[in-house]
Amino acid sequence: MLKQAAVLFGIVFLAVGILGFVPGITNNQMLLGIFHVNAMHNVVHLISGAVALWAGLTSAGYARTYFRVFGIVYGLVALLGFYVGNGLLLGLISNNAADTWLHVLIAVVALVLGFAVKEASPAVRPAT
Repeated sequence: MLKQAAVLFGIVFLAVGILGFVPGITNNQMLLGIFHVNAMHNVVHLISGAVALWAGLTSAGYARTYFRVFGIVYGLVALLGFYVGNGLLLGLISNNAADTWLHVLIAVVALVLGFAVKEASPAVRPAT
């Protein structure tokens, strides 16, 4: 399950990163008219997606580690977003309230996947 979730995260983040550069879907640096994005924000999405996809295609262990690290990082990004408000995070990444709350949601989901979800162990077959 963790591998599939990481692949899904990867696909979604890659899509969002690409869509952030598409005129008509992103106007005046507003993705879907809701989320404030800029080129660096889109690059972060592309990197997050590529790492998630790689982890999901590699192993459940890498996927779990991805979700743990990703959850902590996005949690810190959300806290920074609450502190900065509408503006640039670290002087580079555009942010607004919608971004911050989405980062909270992403962090919670990633942390649950990384720390609470247990992979089913393969069934043990008796020796014959």
